[in-house]
Amino acid sequence: MKYPGAMDALVPMACQPTEMSSRNWMMRRLIVDSIVNDPDYNGGNYTKQPRSAQVASVFFGLATNGGDLALYKAAPTRAQADALLDARLKAPFPADANDVLYQWASSGDYNASPGLDRVQAAVLAINAADDERNPPATGIMEREMKRLKNGKYVLIPASDLTAGHGTTGNAKWWKGEFGNWLASVPRKM
Repeated sequence: MKYPGAMDALVPMACQPTEMSSRNWMMRRLIVDSIVNDPDYNGGNYTKQPRSAQVASVFFGLATNGGDLALYKAAPTRAQADALLDARLKAPFPADANDVLYQWASSGDYNASPGLDRVQAAVLAINAADDERNPPATGIMEREMKRLKNGKYVLIPASDLTAGHGTTGNAKWWKGEFGNWLASVPRKM
């Protein structure tokens, strides 16, 4: 938005051009609050990593990533769900609590909507129907895409093979659409 003429093409994925809000912000704030309120955090002056950073990150990951159908396929029983959760909680967690805190707190003022009308580039927005952080049921993408001069929206259908918010991290879901779109983008040079 700050440099609307600086690029020819943009491909935002797993996103919504709106104020950080709803479950997406509430979950991020819970990560921040759980770390800051952990006695081991000690105002950021910890001598060992506060466990809350890992627990909150695992919680956030399961609550906002993975896809309902895929998680059900991976853990259709309580025992399987416990095993999956235990594995994630026991996995190495190399992140630093202050870095985790900054990563999630820094997104609090995100809001792409006010400058959307200034975007001059061709835009291909790609989301997944089972994205827990940016749920398509809100209608935000359909509303905001109308404000773009040259925008196209692709919504990947949910399945037991998609991964919710993480779906766009796998090019198999969008590479064909992307290739066709990119070939149609006018070059300014």
